[in-house]
Amino acid sequence: MGGGTQFTGGQFTSAHAEAPASDNSDNLIGIDEVQRCLNRSRASVYRYTNTDPRNLNPPFNPRKLNPEYRSDQKDPLLFHPNEVARFARDVLRIKEVTVEVLNSPSTATQQLLGSILEELRAIRSLLGEAEGRPTSLESRRDQHDQARPAA
Repeated sequence: MGGGTQFTGGQFTSAHAEAPASDNSDNLIGIDEVQRCLNRSRASVYRYTNTDPRNLNPPFNPRKLNPEYRSDQKDPLLFHPNEVARFARDVLRIKEVTVEVLNSPSTATQQLLGSILEELRAIRSLLGEAEGRPTSLESRRDQHDQARPAA
């Protein structure tokens, strides 16, 4: 699931695949990409970033570039494209910042998941149609219960 992020001509552009909500890591960008987007040195990007050695995930700071949630101090700093755009517009005062999401071509995984989804929908449809009709097992059980004398 590819895509890239760039900041050119006063426009912040993020290109990424449509991913499920649970898979946000594809939508995030690293410090190197932020550096290129903002056209700033690596050191200045680190100075802008809202980090604290005593607190792994400090609270949101509107004057800083806020990274995404990390579960370990060794995890790399990752940023959401909207946060980088907000920082560029509100703090760095870069005019006309827009975020544009571009879809990348579908991957083999996305195509496979689409096929699985279609098949599950077909199964659901067939089960819905069969719900009203008795199954052969139910009819045999009914016949068996009627043939057996009551105790």
